[in-house]
Amino acid sequence: MSVIVDKNTGFVLGDPACKPFDGSDVNMENLEKALATMILSASGWRKVFAFDGDEESRGEELTPSDKLLAAAMAEAYVDFLLPRGGRSTPVVVLGLDARFTGPALADVMIRVLISRGISLRYLFIAAAPELMSYTGKSADCDGFIYISASHNPIGHNGVKFGLTTGGVLSGAQATELIGIYQNLLKDRTALNLLVQRVNNVDPSKVEEVYSRVSHWKHESYESYKSFSRRVISGLENLAEQDMFFDALKKGISSSPVALVAELNGSARTLTVDKDFLEDLGIGVRLVNGVPRQIAHRIVPEGESLDQCRSVLEEEAALNPAFQLGYVPDNDGDRGNLVYCSPKEGKAHILEAQEVFALSVLSELAYLYWSEKMTEKTAVAINGPTSGRIEDIAEAFGCSVFRAEVGEANVVNLASSKREEGWQVRILGEGSNGGNITWPAAVRDPLNTLGALLKLLALRSSAGRAGLFEIWCHLSNQSNLYREDFDLKDVIDSLPVYTTTSAFEERAILKIRTMDHALLKEKYEEVFLKEWELKKNELYDRFGIVSWEEWNQEGTSSLQGMGRSFRSGGHTGGLTIRFLDSQGEVQGFIWMRGSGTEPVFRVLADWKGDNPDAESALLNWHKAMIAQADGACG
Repeated sequence: MSVIVDKNTGFVLGDPACKPFDGSDVNMENLEKALATMILSASGWRKVFAFDGDEESRGEELTPSDKLLAAAMAEAYVDFLLPRGGRSTPVVVLGLDARFTGPALADVMIRVLISRGISLRYLFIAAAPELMSYTGKSADCDGFIYISASHNPIGHNGVKFGLTTGGVLSGAQATELIGIYQNLLKDRTALNLLVQRVNNVDPSKVEEVYSRVSHWKHESYESYKSFSRRVISGLENLAEQDMFFDALKKGISSSPVALVAELNGSARTLTVDKDFLEDLGIGVRLVNGVPRQIAHRIVPEGESLDQCRSVLEEEAALNPAFQLGYVPDNDGDRGNLVYCSPKEGKAHILEAQEVFALSVLSELAYLYWSEKMTEKTAVAINGPTSGRIEDIAEAFGCSVFRAEVGEANVVNLASSKREEGWQVRILGEGSNGGNITWPAAVRDPLNTLGALLKLLALRSSAGRAGLFEIWCHLSNQSNLYREDFDLKDVIDSLPVYTTTSAFEERAILKIRTMDHALLKEKYEEVFLKEWELKKNELYDRFGIVSWEEWNQEGTSSLQGMGRSFRSGGHTGGLTIRFLDSQGEVQGFIWMRGSGTEPVFRVLADWKGDNPDAESALLNWHKAMIAQADGACG
């Protein structure tokens, strides 16, 4: 028995005969040092796992302590999973993004899972939305472990966990699992037994898991392709899906669309994107389309989109059908866009908030077009999503509900609203870009592209208004509609807002106190004093007449000031909305503290093209937070 290689990529899966640990007792001091740098949150667990500690490292090896951290993750997940019932032999799906330390982390976890009697479906490198939808759709799967550090630098890695919802664990579930993990890492005896058990796993059983990678990856690929048709069409019936996609293909044939897929060596290089899009008649130019062909930083923001923008301009100069480009993060659950207007020939990077706004506009217009809009249709978003979403929803007669930052919070809010009888087709975190389209439970750039393609392809014909014409009419902008519109025309029709990007340096404020309850209480005291001092100036400059405070925690959003409108650790988001003389919201300032480091994330959002207002409000907001931080002692 020797090293086994993945047939699809040529990358090493592992050596079944190689024992992960040297057999000596656990060094608790080294383990504690390794754990100290790890972030444990509902969004995922992550740290620098590269052996040399360099966050940009492309090394594949792990330290002994990091191997043990990984083993304990799998052990804790099994302890979390087993009490939830189900099969006597639970089935867990395991996969990873395209990072270099992923296979080593997986190898340790595979041995833990085998030793606990878990039946494994190992996909190796797979996009997060593919793995999660496969787990959710498979009636015989009980949960998943996904190895990824999302948009963090390439030397980082980590884990996301889920059950069968098609998304990550809820906040409460994540907290429970973190508790199990932390308790395990304090138990030297349990850890020594875990090391022995992992080392004693039968190598033939590890080899069997590796030998089935291609089989399970093919099954997940086909499942995801089918699921993507369901999500983009919004239809369950296969015959109805076929009719929808025939209409979409016809529209694309009449108004050709091509795009640049700059995949940056991510897990999306091994999923359905190219096949799915080309089947619709869309031309696809792949760039950095080989796994681990990582050409720039992973977070799909700012300069990370420059190569895509440049290639799109080059392609558009030769073929005006090239109107779109997208760049995902490494696990492929998030992607942002660039666009090129055929009339201009110049490509532009879309802000994360604009990407989400276009998706919301499209999906609401699609509901209207397909005559499925109801009186109880809503959009679920997070606290720092721009107010332009309320404006878009209002045009369609829809409601908007806000949750605390965190994908799981928004997904759970949407789920609870559906239980109350609301139709929530689209949801997401505008501050981070991308969207979640029901029944998907995670962000997915393929669904974002699907939304934009519907806008471009489902055009007015035979007396039936297309999506863009519907939007123009309902938003009282019929003068903007024209038959030969392109994506830039749609973008120009969006409600205009000036919003701080979540990825600017201005959006992060370092603080001293980690007591969020006290800091927010002091902030409210500072704000009340500042309001009295500045209210006349705020009215003169920005037309602000009054304000209201909202606190987002988990899936709730409560209006009111003070501790009684917050709970627990007071770690949710706090928003101050500013109203004009008509009582209409003109903008807001928002803040939320990190649970793992002494920083507050901040944002200002203002209606209209007014950078001066956004900047002035953000700077005032940051000054008040700093003053409150100082008052905490």
